[in-house]
Amino acid sequence: MLELEHIRKAYFIGIGGIGMSALARYFRFHGREVSGYDKVKTNLTRQLEAEGIKIHYEENLDMAPRDVDMVVYTPAIPANHAELQYYRQNGYAVMKRSEVLGLITAGSFNICVAGTHGKTTVSTMIAHILRQTGFGCNAFLGGIAVNYNSNYWSNERNLCVVEADEYDRSFLKLSPDMAVITAMDADHLDIYGTLSEMQQAFIEFSARVKENGILFYRLGLARAAELKTKKRLSYGLENVRADVYAANIRSKNGGYLFDVIMDTGGLANVELNMGGLHNIENATVAIAVARRLGIGDEKILQAVADFKGVKRRFEYILRNEKQVFIDDYAHHPEELKALIHGAKTLFGGERITIIFQPHLYSRTRDFAEGFAEALDLADEVILLPVYPARELPITGVDSGTILRKMKNVHAGLMSKLELLEWIKKNKTEVLITAGAGDIDQLTEPIKKILTQK
Repeated sequence: MLELEHIRKAYFIGIGGIGMSALARYFRFHGREVSGYDKVKTNLTRQLEAEGIKIHYEENLDMAPRDVDMVVYTPAIPANHAELQYYRQNGYAVMKRSEVLGLITAGSFNICVAGTHGKTTVSTMIAHILRQTGFGCNAFLGGIAVNYNSNYWSNERNLCVVEADEYDRSFLKLSPDMAVITAMDADHLDIYGTLSEMQQAFIEFSARVKENGILFYRLGLARAAELKTKKRLSYGLENVRADVYAANIRSKNGGYLFDVIMDTGGLANVELNMGGLHNIENATVAIAVARRLGIGDEKILQAVADFKGVKRRFEYILRNEKQVFIDDYAHHPEELKALIHGAKTLFGGERITIIFQPHLYSRTRDFAEGFAEALDLADEVILLPVYPARELPITGVDSGTILRKMKNVHAGLMSKLELLEWIKKNKTEVLITAGAGDIDQLTEPIKKILTQK
């Protein structure tokens, strides 16, 4: 087994991935020489380059370094990738991202947050509370924390906050002292095959919580009775059956005030400056974790009030009297429902227009009815072409597959160029862009159009 202290040079195939970039930053922070490959240049890869990490964007063996101690790859990289094949065939230490994360956290106290949605926001909230209150942690996140413009930070305290990714069963490499499971809705069926198999992986994850550890799970979670952790607490939203829940919720300036009720005593007037009722629930479990660590109430309240959110999680791109523009990573029907419902609770009197880019042909096929039902909640819907990511097209599957199942007559298909022209010519009150592909590249052009209007 490769020892961390023996790694001097690390090479990342797919370095621009959110989880991969956090690991690259870890090794760079600890004085290792880091380089990588990615298919496209993005804001994140530009940041990595600015931090001193050399990256190339061609699948080219001549550009791949030979003098490296470890090669890290993401499962999103195809098996026939020329560089990956070269390193495997020539005796290099080649490891999945999840295996490296398992190595790093093997000797630390770990707070691991899992779930088919919500895990990025919850893990970032927890890490932010621990950082701002001075408690301290090392953070490996699946999103960019707006407060710090990063998905990784380090601290001398031997405690890690980790986003536990279910894709490719990655989270089964982790050993949590504290764990959170936010949701177990059907997803990644290209990996698991069935919902039952996917849920079984979460049950296996719960069994990895250490003997004296604790698991927080969302009340109503499917198969919650099968979770293996000895000590577990439920959390929820305005549900007195939960061990920890939010109550007395009020809207305030695009955010919320609420109370948290728990067995260790209540916490009144929590201020959360981000939208979406689901984010109140996310904050509730983050607060419960901080309480279990012994952090004082006033420090927790201040940290939550100062939390600026996660990029692309109900992120306000524009917010003024004339226009609200929100960008979100939502790429699952349940996430879209929560996103649109959250916008309606805050801006109920306004017309809500959502621009959605489906992610993966397989997900579009598997959840077409769910997407249609969720999108029907909006007043107006624009569907962009499917973002294929790692997949080849599937015959008969495209964005029209969703549109044909929708009841909303104010829905249609557009290309990106057509969309920008449409925005120039039409008035929007609350505009939302959503999806896990490259739709985030449209936020600046859209913002510019809206600002000029």
